Parts: sequence; C-alpha cells; structure tokens
Amino acid sequence: MTRLTTRKLLHLASLTMCVCLSWTARARADAVTDWNAIAIQTIVNAMVNGVPAHPGGPALLDSAMVQVAVYDAVVAIEGRFKPYHVQIPEASGSTAAAVAKAAHDVLVSRFPFLSDSLDATYHDYLASHGLAEDNPGVAVGEQAAAGIIALRANDGSFPPNPTPFTGGTDPGVWRPTPPTFAPMVTVWVATVMPFTLKSPDQFRAPPPPALTSHRYTENYNEVKALGSLSNSARTPEQTDLALFWAANYQALWNQALRDLANAHLHNIADSARLFALANLAMADAVITLFDSKVHYLLWRPVTAIQEGDEDGNPETVGDPTWLPLIATPAYPDYTSGANGVTGAATRSLALFFGTDHMNFSLTTTNPAAVQQTRTYVRFSDAAAEVVNARIYEGIHFRFADVEARKQGRHVAQWVFSHFLRPIGDDSQKKGAR
Repeated sequence: MTRLTTRKLLHLASLTMCVCLSWTARARADAVTDWNAIAIQTIVNAMVNGVPAHPGGPALLDSAMVQVAVYDAVVAIEGRFKPYHVQIPEASGSTAAAVAKAAHDVLVSRFPFLSDSLDATYHDYLASHGLAEDNPGVAVGEQAAAGIIALRANDGSFPPNPTPFTGGTDPGVWRPTPPTFAPMVTVWVATVMPFTLKSPDQFRAPPPPALTSHRYTENYNEVKALGSLSNSARTPEQTDLALFWAANYQALWNQALRDLANAHLHNIADSARLFALANLAMADAVITLFDSKVHYLLWRPVTAIQEGDEDGNPETVGDPTWLPLIATPAYPDYTSGANGVTGAATRSLALFFGTDHMNFSLTTTNPAAVQQTRTYVRFSDAAAEVVNARIYEGIHFRFADVEARKQGRHVAQWVFSHFLRPIGDDSQKKGAR
C-alpha cells in the first residue's frame, strides 16, 4: 500500500469518525434538553399586547422553576441526587414522560394564556416518543410541578399595580434614560424570594466608587470614549463584540447548556442536574443584582456623561449630546445584569464539569452582529468578554461589570455547594431544600 493511499484511508477514517461523533452527539439529546428548548422558546416569545409577557429578570425565574420541577421529577425516578424540594416516594415510569409533564405544567402555570398551544406540544411529544398518556411518569411530573408551583406561589413576584419608580435627580442617582425615559422595570425582582439564597442581599455588592474618586473618573472616561453611538474610539472588532453580546442571555446560555449536555452527558439525571444548577444560579443572580441596583441606585453612563459637568468632579467633562451604542435598559447601573447572569452561568458550568477549560461555542440572538457564533476554550473567557462588551455598548461602567461577575460567581458557588448534591454526600448544608 502506498503512503498516499494510506494517507487517503486515514483521512477517510477521520471523516467517518467525525460524522459518527457528530451524529452521536445529536442523538444524545434527551427529554431534558428537548423541554428546555421548548421552555426557553415559550418564555422568550410569550407576548401580551405586543410586548414580552415576562421580560428580563422575571423570565429567569420562569426557567428556574421549569428546571427544578424537571429535576425533582427525574431524580425521583432515577435517584443519584437529592431533590430540590419535592420528594416522591416509589416514583416509577418513563423519565421522558415525567420531564414533559413537569415542564408543561410549570409553563402553563406561568403562561396560562398559552395553555392550548402548550397542551398540544405536550400531547404531540408523548405521541411522537411512544409514551402513553397514563404512563406512571406523567403522575411523577405532575407532582413535581405542583410542588414547585406551590413553593413559589407567594414569592413576591408580579405584584398587582406596582407604583412606578423613577429614581431621583441628585448627582449619581438613577433616573429614566433615553430614548423612552421609562420608569424602572420590575423593581420587585430586588425583593422576590430567592430559590437558594437566604435573602436577596446575601451577596450584595460593596458600595460603588464615589463620583470624585480616581476609579470612577477612569471608568467614566473609558465608557465615554468607547461606548458612544457616534465618534467612538471603538475598533470595528470591538463594535461587533458589543453587538454579539447585545443578546438575550437566557436564550444564549440555555442553548449553550443544551449543546454541552448533548455533547458530554450520557445520563438524564446528569442533564437534569446541569440545567437546574445553572438556571437556579442565573435566577438567584438576577435577584442579587436587582437588590444591588435598588439599594445603590447609581445612574447610568448616559445620564452621568450628559450631566458630567454637574457631578462635582472636574475630571469628568460632560457632553449633553452623548448617547450609547445601544439603548440603555430601564434600571440602574450598579450592578450589571448581563455580567451577573454570565458569571453565574460560566461558574456553574466550570463547577459541574470540574474544569474551566472546555471547548464550546455561543451563538448570539442579535442578527445585527457580523460574527454570529464565537468559539471559546474556557468558560471564563466568555465571562471576560461580557465585561468589555457592556462598556463598548455604552450602558455600564467597568466597576459595575466586574462586581456583577463576582456576584454571579458567588451565587453559582453557593448553589453548587448547597443544593442538588449526590445522595450520600453529607456536604449539603442544613437548610437547603
């Protein structure tokens, strides 16, 4: 056999192996990843009168509820891990049926106006997977969902007729920002009952730097130069990074969870635990971040720069015409929601897999980005990008990004250490559900 022929055969074998591995990864998708995709699509796309039904922080509460109900249903049948809240003795039946019913029932409870379409999706799923409507796993999923729904029934979310909050007018204090000048959205997230934390302020950030401090001055001038809509010092690559991360973080990170689970996990209990850990951490991170936002009420860069001549700091020159690259969300700067959620997601992944080093890709939900998919070799690399991206977007000071990333990591560490531990692991702390 010639060297050329051998090389061709080795190349063919390599291609065949790649195809097989690719097919195997896709084939590993289980009910947990299936229903995570259904849940995220439902949560992100649910509209009332043309606006998102549960925007931002509340949407993360939705996905956490879905995933812990799914988790409790799966571990009731499979064992291996301690339940989050619902204990179901002598559970049996199909885990796929249990997952489908648990996810369906939580989604219907959160979005009752979508019950018809969710019912159809649920029944189609059972039929397409050869599962009977009376499979014992259905009752397990129903019980798990009912327990989680009852647990969160009076958690402080979606209070009726909340009073609009518009902050203040003193230097450094948040107030509504252009272009809509809307009151702060979902103020109540700051006080809602956490899923795992002892209280919303358990990981509250330290105070932000004073307006006259060197750190504030540096961060002010950085975002002013790099985050402006026009005449910015950003490079084209930095602008595209900003647009990539001007995305729906819930959808982006849950897609990453599905990709990683399909590629690396072989047991449905492991899948259920991964999704529950990450979504619990992201939900409690957003509660933590909103606690800091409401407690400190720090103004956004757009207000700070437009009012820069009135802040008592001679080194922060104001520009009344300054605007950020993207529209500023309607809540205070400190701390950053995107960085807290990303810190929670990336730290959860590193803890679950036992390493920060992992080849993975992320795909943005923003069609305006030139580079739609980015590839990483470490989870922390993605988290580092978000710190810079929020500055390039013009919507956060660097100190708000850095502190939020720390908060998200702390929350993830807490969740991983205290919840969903293996059976027989005595490290699960008292007081954990």
